[in-house]
Amino acid sequence: MSEEILINITPMEARVALVENGVLQEVHIERTLRRGIVGNIYKGKVVRVLPGMQAAFVDIGLERAAFIHASEISQREGAAVEPISSLVHEGKALVVQVTKDPIGTKGARLTTHLSVPSRYLVYMPRTPHVGISLKIEDETERDRLRDIVARCIEQEGIEERGGFILRTAAEAAREEDILMDIRYLRRLWQQISQQISTAPAPSVLYEDLPLALRTLRDLVNPRIEKIRIDSRETFQKVEQFVHELMPGVESVLEHYPGERPVFDLYGVEDEIQKAMERKVMLKSGGYLVIDQTEAMTTIDVNTGAFVGHRNLEETIFKTNLEAATSIARQLRLRNLGGIIIIDFIDMEDEEHRRQVLRTLERQLERDHARTNIIGITELGLVQMTRKRTRESLEQILCEPCPSCSGRGIQKTAESVCYEIFREILREARAYQAGGYMVLASQAVIDRLLDEESGNVADLEIFIERPIRFQVETMYTQEQYDVVLM
Repeated sequence: MSEEILINITPMEARVALVENGVLQEVHIERTLRRGIVGNIYKGKVVRVLPGMQAAFVDIGLERAAFIHASEISQREGAAVEPISSLVHEGKALVVQVTKDPIGTKGARLTTHLSVPSRYLVYMPRTPHVGISLKIEDETERDRLRDIVARCIEQEGIEERGGFILRTAAEAAREEDILMDIRYLRRLWQQISQQISTAPAPSVLYEDLPLALRTLRDLVNPRIEKIRIDSRETFQKVEQFVHELMPGVESVLEHYPGERPVFDLYGVEDEIQKAMERKVMLKSGGYLVIDQTEAMTTIDVNTGAFVGHRNLEETIFKTNLEAATSIARQLRLRNLGGIIIIDFIDMEDEEHRRQVLRTLERQLERDHARTNIIGITELGLVQMTRKRTRESLEQILCEPCPSCSGRGIQKTAESVCYEIFREILREARAYQAGGYMVLASQAVIDRLLDEESGNVADLEIFIERPIRFQVETMYTQEQYDVVLM
């Protein structure tokens, strides 16, 4: 399987696309005016303690105070979670790291369990533990990596409390590369430590890398055949970063100077547009319907035009198999997180159900975000979670529709006409007027003058006043005004 990373840079934003075998799998967008803050370390100040929620709000210098739960405040390992009021008080300075960006109306989520990542390792200065990514499954390789870290710690004479997690990228890494990472992380932590004692609260102690460099650190693996960057300046920064920290990657870097935008070359722009739509067509003729709400994301699978060749059960099974692969891709592409409920088409055969679930699990193994399939409910719904740290693609690119306020539906012209009739009756009872002027959208006025003209005439007779109409082109279908004449 060949993979390519495309990096598109403009003064306003940076965008990264991960393409597998010519098909877009992931898109990451970072706007210059509002960069994500996940991974940043701050010296904050506690502004409010909430004993009932076992939580506190911390001012880290953002528009909204950030949120921290008692379980995220460093305590002795294995100890029960202490009451929040015994851990912090208002005005207390706290060194925290952002684990979730502010999303919607919610502030950032914080932890005091700090971690600083590099290419192969994550350094945890307050947790004396060496762990290995679960995605490295080979026991021999896990033992080798554990031994390497132990030797490096001994060689460097590291005595202070702290630990490391070996990332998935560390698989097959050389000892000298891991040692280089350990030295880099310790230098970085010393710089942060010095700032902790001198910096005022609130202030930033450490900012994660910009998107282009973060992509190299987190997404590059041996399957990557090309990294194409369309900005000369960013290409030079990436070259320097790679030379210092990831020497093996230099050979796949490429500056893209083409006239045609690099995202257009691979059809990425079209795929981003499709990722905004509710409906996702499957090759078989079936389709998915994806609805993202505050509480969860629901995905409905439908056979659509696919009728199969043998029988209904086979048709359903084939559609569900294709849907499982498509769903795994859509979760990555749209960066959907939190609770996800999938309504596959009902299958009678137990073996078919097992295969569809196994296909979904296998496809999700390639996801960089942590996923967990909880199982199938009595109603046949698949429950799963996907770790949410940054805003979804829809939340970055879109805002609620001003016409329907995010409902996705609007009242019919007929319903609005009847609301207008009721409003005129109310006005007629309350005030003496020479007549009434109705201001409304084109669709509503058209209906009042056509299908509802008989009702308008009856109403004029009943209230003994004339009714006039005026189109307001800026009004949405649900907006109207009734003005006394």
